[in-house]
Amino acid sequence: MKKLSIFAVAIAAIAFTACGGNKNAQPAQETGEEKSFEQEQVEAKIKLELDSLASAVGQLKQLPILKEGDDGIQLTDAEKQVKPDYLLDPAVAENAATLSEKYRMVSALSVDKKIAELYEMPTEAYEKSISKLLADINDPSFKEWEDAETIYETTQNLYEAMEKNGRINYFWQLAATSLVEELFVMNQNEEKFIGVFDDESASNVTYRVALLIDAVNRLAAYDPDIEPVAQAIAPLSVLNAISVDQLKTQLAEAKDNIVAARAALVK
Repeated sequence: MKKLSIFAVAIAAIAFTACGGNKNAQPAQETGEEKSFEQEQVEAKIKLELDSLASAVGQLKQLPILKEGDDGIQLTDAEKQVKPDYLLDPAVAENAATLSEKYRMVSALSVDKKIAELYEMPTEAYEKSISKLLADINDPSFKEWEDAETIYETTQNLYEAMEKNGRINYFWQLAATSLVEELFVMNQNEEKFIGVFDDESASNVTYRVALLIDAVNRLAAYDPDIEPVAQAIAPLSVLNAISVDQLKTQLAEAKDNIVAARAALVK
């Protein structure tokens, strides 16, 4: 699907919401004192639009900062000596109490593990924390997905696996947290990380933001755990760059919003 047609899907979904498409949405059923997400409650039309948004996200190329090879980040030996001090301490995984928090934490730590590998830093602590989170989450989707080691890659295959297991709400938690963590990392070393972007990949970043905001806003009517995510990433709607120069400027201007979003998603 061409990018323009994918964009049309997102705009149509937004228009549907504006026309009151969610007004008949049923609230999540209560289980004890907590409301739980029931994927079956999502109206067919909304589910179709979420599927389209997930497909659009899945078709976007991976951000260059996490790519390997010639089109990814290449650090010199000297650059590898200056270790990043902005990555999450793997020990913060212990702070994740709810299932939503654990999904978000495993996503953020997976991104940071990739950056740590880039700098040739030890990753055993990341691997241990991620493994424990995955055990706690116990999502069969990860076992069925062919590349469960790269959880930050929110692909169509992962979405389909999570849909099969009734966990599409957590797919969007993973996707939002991964993107926010990547934006946070990019702002820490603009010259190096944004230097590998071209205009297409810059445009893809902000398009991904728009798709995620649309999806989480739509899903919030069914899953109360999504509402904090929607609030966290809403300020990122100011990102609409279509070139590298615009992306550099907008990321700098939105730095405080990105820091706040990261703090809200990964506590």
